Amino acid sequence: MTKTLVIVESPAKAKTIKKYLPKGYEVEATMGHVIDLPKSRIGIDIENEFTPEYIKIRGKATLLKSLKKAASKADIVYLATDPDREGEAISWHMANFLEIDLNTKCRIEFHEITKKAVNAAIDNKRNIDIDLVNSQQARRILDRLVGYSLSPFLWKKVKKGLSGGRVQSVVTRIIVDREEEIAAFIPEEYWNLELLLKKLDDDKQFISKFYSEDGKKKTVPNAEEAIRLEKIVSENPILVDKVKKRVRNQKPQLPFTTSTLQQEAYKTLGFTTQRTMRLAQQLYEGVDIAGTGLTGLITYLRTDSTRISDEAVQECIAYIEDHFGKDYLGHQKKTVKKKNVQDAHEAIRPSSVGITPEIAKSSLEADQYKLYKLIWDRLLSSQMADAQFYVTDVDVACGNLIFKTKGEIQKFDGFTRIGKSQNKNDDSILPELVEGEPLERIKTTKEQKYTKPPARYTEASLVKILEEKGIGRPSTYAPTIATIKNRDYVEVEDKHFKPTELGVTVTTLMKEYFSDVVNISFTAEMEDKLDIVAEGELDWIEVLKNFYVGFGKELKNAQENAEAVNIPDPESDVDCELCGRRMVIKKGKFGRFLACPGFPECKNTKPFFEKTGGLCPKCGGEIVKRMSKTGRTFYSCSNYPDCDYMNWDLPIPDICPQCGSTLFQKGLGKRKSVYCDKQDCEYKKTN
Repeated sequence: MTKTLVIVESPAKAKTIKKYLPKGYEVEATMGHVIDLPKSRIGIDIENEFTPEYIKIRGKATLLKSLKKAASKADIVYLATDPDREGEAISWHMANFLEIDLNTKCRIEFHEITKKAVNAAIDNKRNIDIDLVNSQQARRILDRLVGYSLSPFLWKKVKKGLSGGRVQSVVTRIIVDREEEIAAFIPEEYWNLELLLKKLDDDKQFISKFYSEDGKKKTVPNAEEAIRLEKIVSENPILVDKVKKRVRNQKPQLPFTTSTLQQEAYKTLGFTTQRTMRLAQQLYEGVDIAGTGLTGLITYLRTDSTRISDEAVQECIAYIEDHFGKDYLGHQKKTVKKKNVQDAHEAIRPSSVGITPEIAKSSLEADQYKLYKLIWDRLLSSQMADAQFYVTDVDVACGNLIFKTKGEIQKFDGFTRIGKSQNKNDDSILPELVEGEPLERIKTTKEQKYTKPPARYTEASLVKILEEKGIGRPSTYAPTIATIKNRDYVEVEDKHFKPTELGVTVTTLMKEYFSDVVNISFTAEMEDKLDIVAEGELDWIEVLKNFYVGFGKELKNAQENAEAVNIPDPESDVDCELCGRRMVIKKGKFGRFLACPGFPECKNTKPFFEKTGGLCPKCGGEIVKRMSKTGRTFYSCSNYPDCDYMNWDLPIPDICPQCGSTLFQKGLGKRKSVYCDKQDCEYKKTN
C-alpha cells in the first residue's frame, strides 16, 4: 500500500482532515511556522540582493526531526498549509527542508475542511506557486527592514522597548491624525425646529421637521432665526402640501470577508478583532459536533472575496425554498468582485448550510455559537429576496415654510426573516394624508444643537478605514491593533482608540523623518505592488531595491539629525511609603506597575490598578480595572483576595435609583443595557 503523508499547520486541523482520508494516509502538523528569519538580528543581506537568512525556529528542532522521519517513511508527501501567501511560503520552506523537488505536484489546498473539499484538493494537486512565495518573502523582508531599523532608532531617540513597523506606524498615525482633527474642530451652532402635528379627525400624532423657506433648503443657525421661524408657524395655517408614495427595496448584505466579519462581530457581539479571529480559526479547523465528530464548520477565514461557490448557492436555495418558500429567493447572485482580491478564495461561509446554528449549538462554546450564527445568518440572508417597504414622503406647508416627514411600513420582510428583524416601530407609521388638507399643530419644538467633531475610531471603524485605504491585509488587522495597544501607542477609552502621549510623540517624529513609512498612500501602493508580485508580473527584488533607496536615506538622515525626546512616566496619586515621593506608572513585561521615581536609591514597586470610580456592590471597596491572562478586560474589587467580586461589564458613573449602588453597562448601541449587580436588587434598564 502506498503511504502518503499530509502536512498541515494546526493539530486541530490535522485531526479533522484525518477522518476524511482513506487508509495509508498520515497527517502531521508543523504547529505554525518552523523556518523563519532569526529574531536576534535583521537576517537580511542587503548588499547581496536582499538575500534572507532562514533558520530553524528555536524550539522546533525536535518537531522538524519528527516531520523528516515521517516524510522518509512516506512514498508521497503533500503540503496542505493554509490557502494564502503565508501558507504557500510555509509549504515552500517545508519542501526545501524535506528536499522535495519543487517541480513535483506536492501542494494541495482547500478552503473548507470537508470530505469533498479535501479529496478534491488531492485530485487537483499542483506545484508550489513561487510567485505567491516571493510576494510573501517580499512582505516579510520589507517588514523586517523597517522594524529592525526603526526600533533601535526609537530606543535611542525616545525610549527603550519601543517598536516601529511598516503597518503599525501607519495605523498609529491614522489614530493620531483623527485626534488632531478632534482637537482642531470648532463646533458650529444650529437649531432643530420641529412640529408635532395631527389630522383634524385623527388622534395619531407625527413629527415634521423644518426643511426650507421660500423654496430654498436652509439650516437654522441661531436662536433669533429659530424664534423668527416659530413666529411664522404660529401666525399661519398648516396644510399638507405634497404626498409621495413609493416602495423602497432594502438589499441584503454580501457574505462576510475577513474585514466585514471583524466589523460586524464587534458591532453586534462586542468581540475584539483578536477574539473574532481566534474563534473563526477554531470553527474553520474543526469542532466536535455531536453525532458527526470533528467538523470544519466554516470556510477559510482570511479572505477579501465575497464570492460563494455554485454548490453553496444551491444549498441556500434549497434551504430557503424548504423553510420560507420561493417568494424568499433572491433573483440574482449577490457577489461583487473587488479590486486586489487576494487569490481565488470564497467568502467566509458555513461549510454546510445544513448544519444550522441550532443543530451545532449544543456542541459549541457560547462565543463559538454566536460567531457561527452570525456567519450562517449572513450567508443565507445574502441569497434571499430584498425586504420591501411602503414609504410615504410628506411635505407640510406653513406660510412660506416647508416641513418634511416620512413614514414607512414593511410590505415584505424578505431577508429580514433571518436574524435580527428590520421592522419599523409604530412611530414611523403615518396617518392617511391628502394633499391640501389642514393639520392641527399640537406644539412647536426648537432645540439648540452643535456640530460634533469626527468620532474616535472603534475597532470596527478602524478596520473599515484600513480596508478602504488599502493598509495591510485582513490577516494583519488583529495583530497590528494588538501591537499598538501593547506598545502603549494608543489606549482604549469607552471602546474608542485614543493616542497616548507616547503615540503622538513617536508619530510626530516619524512624520518628520520617515515620511514614506507613515504615508498612507505610499503604504497602500506597496500593497498593490505585492499583489502584482503575486501575479508574477513584477520582480520582488526590484520592489525591495526601490523601497530601500528612499528608506535608507531617511534612516541615515534621522540617525544623524533627530534630537532625543524625553517622555516622563505619568505620575500616579500614590505616595511611596518608603521615601515619600509620588510614584509613577511604568510598563513592564507583565503590564503596568507603580515604581518610585527615586530609583536606584529607592526600589519600591507596587501593582497598578486603574480606578473606575465605582464601588464594589459586595463590600464597598473600589472597583478597579484588571486584565485577564488572555488580555480581556474585567473589573474587580480592590480588596481582593479578601473580596472576590468581579464583573466583565463596565461600571458607569450613574448610581442605582433603587439602592444607590454602582451601575454596570452591558453591550453597546441598541444592545446596551444598564443594571445593578447588588444582591437582592433587580434594577435593569434597556434602550
